Amino acid sequence: MSESMYPPASLDLARKRRELAPLIQDAFHAFSQLVFADGALPAKTKQLIAVAAAHITQCPYCIQSHTKAALKHGANPKEIMEAIWVAAEMRAGGSYAHSAISLTTINEEQQRHES
Repeated sequence: MSESMYPPASLDLARKRRELAPLIQDAFHAFSQLVFADGALPAKTKQLIAVAAAHITQCPYCIQSHTKAALKHGANPKEIMEAIWVAAEMRAGGSYAHSAISLTTINEEQQRHES
């Protein structure tokens, strides 16, 4: 990653996390290993899902690490980009779907002011 407000990932930061909460770190690592292991979904598919989710959550560390993992598990750049487009549509779709709240509120307020 280029210079930004996010510090680069480092072994020093990883050690600090482990020192501060070793049992939780171990549990998180074990959980992560299980989640991304081949199962009903192959690891490649899981990593493509993670790439998409990382773009929705906008975590630069996750974007970088899961993109690398997806490539390692056989995903190609076109598959990764398509997963990113799915994420973009889902994020936009949330705004579109939630417009129902604004539209309902507008309608309610207009009716309240007409009475």
